[in-house]
Formats: sequence, C-alpha cells, structure tokens
Amino acid sequence: MAHGMFMGMRRELLDDAFAYRLLPPMGTDGPVTRRLPRFIRDYVAWFPHALVVGAALIVLAVGYSDGRPVTGLIPAVAILLTLARPLAAFWLSLATAPFVSVMSDYWDGWPWAPTSFIGQLTVMTVVAVRTRPRTGAWMWVLTGAFGFFCEVFLSRGSGGTTGPLLVVSALVLLVITVRHTRREAKEEVTAQQTVTAQERSRRTLLEERTTIARELHDVVAHHMSVVAIQAEAAPYRVENPPPELEQAFATIRENAVAALTELRRILGVVRAEDYEAPDAPQPTLADLDALIANVREAGLTVDATVTGAARELPQGVELSAYRIVQEALSNVLRHAPGASAKVEVSYVLGGLGLRVVNGPARGLVKASQGAGHGITGMRERVAMLDGEMTAEATEDGGYEVAAFIPAQRQESA
Repeated sequence: MAHGMFMGMRRELLDDAFAYRLLPPMGTDGPVTRRLPRFIRDYVAWFPHALVVGAALIVLAVGYSDGRPVTGLIPAVAILLTLARPLAAFWLSLATAPFVSVMSDYWDGWPWAPTSFIGQLTVMTVVAVRTRPRTGAWMWVLTGAFGFFCEVFLSRGSGGTTGPLLVVSALVLLVITVRHTRREAKEEVTAQQTVTAQERSRRTLLEERTTIARELHDVVAHHMSVVAIQAEAAPYRVENPPPELEQAFATIRENAVAALTELRRILGVVRAEDYEAPDAPQPTLADLDALIANVREAGLTVDATVTGAARELPQGVELSAYRIVQEALSNVLRHAPGASAKVEVSYVLGGLGLRVVNGPARGLVKASQGAGHGITGMRERVAMLDGEMTAEATEDGGYEVAAFIPAQRQESA
C-alpha cells in the first residue's frame, strides 16, 4: 500500500515536475463573455494571468510592509512560476517556506510566514485548477505532512498555522474538484451526444438507402421480367431461326431469370420485418396531379407549373422525382404550417429540373421539428442518379429545394 501511494504521488507531483506548461488564454465563448465587445474579449482572455500577477503583487506588498521585501519576493516568484511550470512552483513554494520564516524572524506561525501562507495557498489553488483533483489531493497531503513535521521537530515551541492553512486549502480544493468534476461530466455528455448524433445520422442514411433500394427493386424487376419474356418470345418471331440464335435467346432468358432471383434475395435482406409489398405500382410523374390534389385537401396552397416538352423518362428517374416532390411538400406541411408552396417541373435538354419553394409559416399552428430525414432521402435519390440538389432557406424566411436529374428520353419497347 505504501509503495502504491508513493508511486501515485510520484506520478502526480514528481514525473515531469519541471515540464513547461504555459497557461493558455481563457476561452471567450461563454454565456457572459460572448456578449462583450470584441476588443474587450481580447483582454478578458488574459484575465487568469492578471489574477496570478495580482496575487504575486499582493505577496510583494505584504513582504514590503513588514520591512523585509525579500520575504515577499520568493513566494511571489513561486506564484508567477505557476504560469509556466506549475509543479515546480509548488515544490519551490513548499521548500522555501521555512527559509522565508527564518528571514522574516516569524515564529508564531512557523513554518508559514504571512507571505508564505498566502503564497502556498495561491500556488496550490492555481496548480489544482491547471491539473487534476488527484494532484490537488497530493499537494494538500504533502503540505500538511511538511507543516506538521516542521512544527514538531523544527519549531521553537511557538504555535503553527499549518492547521488553518489545511482547512482553508481544503475548502478551496473542494470547490476546484467540484468544478473539475462538472466540467468532465459536461465534456463526457457532449462527446456522447456527438457520438449519438453521428450514429443517428448514419442510421438515418442507411434507412433511406434501404427504402430507395426497396422501391427501385420493383422498377428493376419489371425491366428484367420484360427482358426474360422478350428473350423467350423472340425465336417464335423469326421463321426457322438458327440453333445459335435460339441458344443465345435461351441464355439471355436464363440470365434474366437468375438476375430476378438474386434481386428477390437482395430485397429479402434489405426488407424490414414489418415491410409489406405495395399493391399498386410505383408512382411516376404522371401521378403528381393526384399528389398535389391530396396536399391541397390537407390545407396547403400549392401552385404547380410544368415547363418544357413533357416526355417519358426512365422509371427510376420518374420515381425519384415523384418522391422528391412528395417529401418536399410533406416538409412544408410539417415545418411551415399555413405557408403556400410552388412546384416547378422542367423538362430540359438532358434531364429533369425540380423546384419546390414555400413561404414562411403562418398562423397559430406550431411547426414540427422533425428529424431531418427528408432532406437526407432526397439527397440520396439525387446522388444515386448523378444529379445535383440544393436545399436552403430563402430570404423571406421560407425554404427552397431545387434538383436537377440527368436523364435521356425513354425509348419505347
């Protein structure tokens, strides 16, 4: 036990005792300091340094008032040393306390002269703030052991002030320990919240990708089924087809059927336990009118505009475009109750442009905060199709979602 205690004291007070650890400026992002003007905050950052220098000046003044300036100089140097080498400052203050008492001819409070008393208390306070609670505990123990040793074996029969020093320093160190504990708990909670937010964001992203995969399964399965049927029927459209052609179409059909089987397996992996396959086919841009009508029935004023020559696009593009508009309008209902919205669908050369913009919330209905999944899902759909998307607040307090999806004209089979 004794060896363990000595090793603990060694780790806290002896290892790297003379290490250079300059006191950094104080943070100015607190609830009070952040409200100060900028030029004042630049000076407030050095407030801890000013306190240490002020304590050193007080010790110098006490030594000067006793007529022995040197008795205040040594503790003042120890106090200033805490700004750069805190542990070395503690050992200097502790070791020089008897000499300061002898030089000041002060025996009533042996071994702590008034300047040593103030200096040792200040040094312990600063070092405890800059280190860990365990370091402060060891400083308190060594200060008490050293003081009582001097009183018992080196005194001239006068009373000592080690007891009062220990009482005052214990109260100070207790406050500092509570401060350390609260700060560590706050940092741990902040770190845990950061990790939780990252995990939630990652889980949300995976859920959105899974949803997209389930929806696109129907589109891909439809195309593969068409390929298999056409490959099976193609030989019957040619009179006396050569065996090589029949074998080629048979191979195509077998590969299409095998691909369909693998798609079903993949869907089984990404399907949730409570997932139910939709009875209706996946929606397309042709279903936007019905979607907007439903949203209007929910109380949202929506203006829809279609520009350009409407044409049939790949089913994956139309499905993603429909879902983007659907999610954008749902966000308006949740986050901007009472606002009006405008939907623009632009058929342009080389792709499809989408824009959903709404005004600020109006009325007494409180907006729902939501979890931000909708924007994530929209970005995933656009990124999957190599498109571009922006989602940002407008100057009037509303919100705008704009996306461009590259797509070519869908050729008829």
